[in-house]
Amino acid sequence: MVTIGEERVAVYDRNGSVVGSAPRARMRSEGLWHAATSVLVRSTDLTKVYVHRRTADKDVYPAMYDCWAGGVVAAGEAPDEAARRELAEELGIHAEPRFLFRTSHERGPVRFHAFVYEIRWDGTVIHQPEEITAGWWMPLTELRERARDPDWPFVPDGRQFLTEWFDLRES
Repeated sequence: MVTIGEERVAVYDRNGSVVGSAPRARMRSEGLWHAATSVLVRSTDLTKVYVHRRTADKDVYPAMYDCWAGGVVAAGEAPDEAARRELAEELGIHAEPRFLFRTSHERGPVRFHAFVYEIRWDGTVIHQPEEITAGWWMPLTELRERARDPDWPFVPDGRQFLTEWFDLRES
């Protein structure tokens, strides 16, 4: 079994092209550009979003709130595959996410190309206990307000993607 730090991830260049792979621990310690997926889980009536709290031992943004299921793209893995895998692992949802947009996130040593998706879901959600401590449905209007509140402990990349998602919906 490969431990999380030894897991090989796809390494990207600043422009978004795959240039190799590296162990996850090296990617984190050296701040290597990589790719990650983020899947927004919306209720089928489109009024709510599934929000969760991350565990305190996450390697990035521990114990913060998030509304995106996702994670790092593994070496040799396509972003669409990673989105399905992460959605199933973190929330127990087996569905085909719809691609929305691609963006990048750079904050200190955390630098990645994000592949952003969404699904509509009203079924059961089963948390991966190593990743998520709690979760619930939040009305979209409340989520927008909270995302605007800089004091709400929301993951920075999730806040960025949510802002971009709201902007796309309004354009």
